[in-house]
Amino acid sequence: MKKLMILSLAALVLCCNNATKEVSKVVPEGGEEAITEYAKTLPLDKIKMPAGFSIEVYAEVNNARSMAMSPEGTLYVGNRNGDKVYAVKDTNGDNKADKRWVIASGLNMPNGVAVNDGDLYVAEVSRITRYDDIEANLGKAITPVVVKEDFPTETHHGWKYIAFGPDGRLYVPVGAPCNICKSEKEIYASITSIKKDGSDLQIYANGVRNSVGFTWHPETKEMWFTDNGRDMLGDDIPPCELNRVTEAGLHFGYPYCHGGTISDPEFGKGQSCEKFIKPAQTLGPHVAPLGLKFYTGDNFPEQYRDQLFIAEHGSWNRAQKIGYRISMVNVENASTATTYETFASGWLDEAEQKSWGRPVDILVLEDGSMFVSDDQAGVIYRIFFKG
Repeated sequence: MKKLMILSLAALVLCCNNATKEVSKVVPEGGEEAITEYAKTLPLDKIKMPAGFSIEVYAEVNNARSMAMSPEGTLYVGNRNGDKVYAVKDTNGDNKADKRWVIASGLNMPNGVAVNDGDLYVAEVSRITRYDDIEANLGKAITPVVVKEDFPTETHHGWKYIAFGPDGRLYVPVGAPCNICKSEKEIYASITSIKKDGSDLQIYANGVRNSVGFTWHPETKEMWFTDNGRDMLGDDIPPCELNRVTEAGLHFGYPYCHGGTISDPEFGKGQSCEKFIKPAQTLGPHVAPLGLKFYTGDNFPEQYRDQLFIAEHGSWNRAQKIGYRISMVNVENASTATTYETFASGWLDEAEQKSWGRPVDILVLEDGSMFVSDDQAGVIYRIFFKG
């Protein structure tokens, strides 16, 4: 009898544990399917990567731009050409999103998204808003809290990437309101930071023409950011840039100097390029580098650990298009870029000079796989190593 009671108690505990696991999978009602037959039409077989890597569609999101993942496994995605912010989630653990929700609409280029302490922060052109307790409110009408609303209103380079730094501050870039110009207002062509409540705006980096992506080294916590070079100097100059910030207040050259060595024909007179911080790595001319991340997972082979992956959106004003790929920069001793090479390509048909996809942002997941957003194809890809 005593043995029977013990077995019954064990069964009850097992039952309760299983029930708890089931409850943890409960997701909000509503939403719509995150993958349709459209995903099957994308020519993923054209994507070239090193041997052993695979790519799949994780979710369909219109004009998918910047991404942020919550601790609960919900992926938030902004866009630039539309007016919406989306949430997508894999509810059954098969590495494909099942549901998609519109978090907000009617916004002004809501490119940037960031998650902090359970709240979702969204960057529009001139303001930052916050959606409180976002996980509990998926699919519900949420009135956002305005965190800061006095950023410049120009839409030229006005869309923003945002992220919380290791110091707990929210970093917000403010692009130059032009191709090439010198503004009297210090906030233009900069990367700023604010406290999470929107106060205490500081200029963190100067001379940054248009950064739409930054990240921090996992060991040193130094910021690395991409910067889009100016247009109309020809097909091959200037290069776009990957920059490393060793301390606040540095000037990275714009509008006086490009790529560390090229004096601007309009604004470079009387200015030595030696005055400014040189790029950690010059990138391809007009490749439009956007999101970037250091690889910190365990799924890719060891050689990729702590190396930097960059989404190159692709050129728009070059005779022969370039970019439309994922590049990798090898970083030694957490400080020195040594090589710059292509990791994934195939979104551009070079012979036809037509693209079917344009990478925008990168995320490294807990399981070691990688998300890549694509605003042209309107999807999120998952890249993983199968061996």
